[in-house]
Amino acid sequence: MSKLHIDNITKSYGSKKILQDIYLTCETGQTMALLGKTGSGKSTLLQIIFGTMKGDSQFIKYNEQVLTKQSDRRNKIVYLPQSPTFPKNIKVKNLIPLFCNPENTLKLFNSDLLKPLLNRTTQNLSGGERKLAEVMTVIHSEAEFILLDQPYSGLSPIFTEKVMKMIKERSKEKGFIISDFDVQNSIEISDDIYLLHDGSLKRIKDLNELQRHYYLPENSIQVK
Repeated sequence: MSKLHIDNITKSYGSKKILQDIYLTCETGQTMALLGKTGSGKSTLLQIIFGTMKGDSQFIKYNEQVLTKQSDRRNKIVYLPQSPTFPKNIKVKNLIPLFCNPENTLKLFNSDLLKPLLNRTTQNLSGGERKLAEVMTVIHSEAEFILLDQPYSGLSPIFTEKVMKMIKERSKEKGFIISDFDVQNSIEISDDIYLLHDGSLKRIKDLNELQRHYYLPENSIQVK
C-alpha cells in the first residue's frame, strides 16, 4: 500500500486566500471526492499536488519521499485537468502507450468504447469522445495516484456510468482524488467526501454539513 500525504498547502491570489492550511491523506485502494463551488480552489489544489503549480507553502510526500519537483511525481501521480490536455494531431492509438504499460495498452486497444477512436486524432473527436479517451487512458496509466478534475464533464450518462465502473475497478490498486460538482456521483464512487469552502477543506459525514454550507438544498439526497 502506498500513501500520498498532503499538508500545509496555502495559496493566495493577491489579497484573496484560496487555500488555507490544507491537509489530506490518500492511500492506494481509496477514492476521495473533492466538492466545492466554482472558484473554491479545487483545480488549484489538484495542480499543486501534481506539481504544475506552486503553493505559497506546501508539503507533499509519497510514502517516505518528499516531492519537491514536478518530475518527482513521474509514475506516482497523474493529473487530468478539466480542459483538453492531449496533443491534437496525434492518433489516440499512439497516445495510449505513452501513459500505459503494454498490458493496459492492449486492454484499451481491445475496448469496445475506444476501438472506434483509435485511428483518429484528438482534434477530430467530439468533446465527449475526447474526454472518454483521456479519462480511460489516465485511469489505466502507470501512476499510483490519479487526480481527476471534472472527469464526467461532456460524457453522456451511459459513458459516465461506464467510467465510474472503471474507476471503482482500478481503485482496488490505485488512489483517486476526484473533483466533482455532482454529489450523487461522489456518494456512489467515493470512500470519503471532502468540501472545499472558504479556503478550508472539511470532511463531510452527513448531508446537513453540505446544507449548512449552501452546497445542497434541503430535502436532497443523503450522504452515506
